[in-house]
Amino acid sequence: MLKRISAGLAAGAALSSLAVLPVQAEINTRSTVRWNSGGAVYTTKLKDFQKFLKSGGEITSSTNRALAAGVNNSGWTAEEIAKGLSKQYKVNVVYVARFLYSKKGYKFLENQTKSYFPYWGMKKTAVQALRSAIVLDSVDGKLSSAGIMKMLPVDMRLADTCGTFDGAQNVCAKGKCQGDQQCTSLLSWYVFLPACVQANQIKDKVAARPVRGLW
Repeated sequence: MLKRISAGLAAGAALSSLAVLPVQAEINTRSTVRWNSGGAVYTTKLKDFQKFLKSGGEITSSTNRALAAGVNNSGWTAEEIAKGLSKQYKVNVVYVARFLYSKKGYKFLENQTKSYFPYWGMKKTAVQALRSAIVLDSVDGKLSSAGIMKMLPVDMRLADTCGTFDGAQNVCAKGKCQGDQQCTSLLSWYVFLPACVQANQIKDKVAARPVRGLW
């Protein structure tokens, strides 16, 4: 019984986040990454990523310059990044929420927001922002990097400033990345993130069973 209640509370926490989902017009202007290096800030909006993904990873003169640089420094080809960001993973929103709201999940989110966090709230709201995006994208049973980007509630920055942050991310799939770029770059981190969340979902046999009637 306690497990069923826990599952219901996790689902409620996940779905209640829908009330603050921005309208589509706002989402498309969201700054998915503000590349913050020293005194310089370059912006890549969600629509820039969407254009890149729709083209299958094509880099042209019209591609956002900061995004193009991010791809070039990712350790992967543009096509590989586009494919990785678009790949969908089957998840259960209750299992995802149960993990992300657990102590283990909180530590995971802290680790995964090493240099990438809300532009204004920074580390203070990093866990909440990333958790919100992941849970919201999981509602339909599918999770992808592109979907997480779309659900980000605020502008995000990748910080490499004043010795406080080094611009490196902790890619969660240890042993599956090769070289410094693949193991620390933001776009490589994004490619691996949904798979790590899928692998860490917290399931239980009681929650997985269909609910029986009272008769």
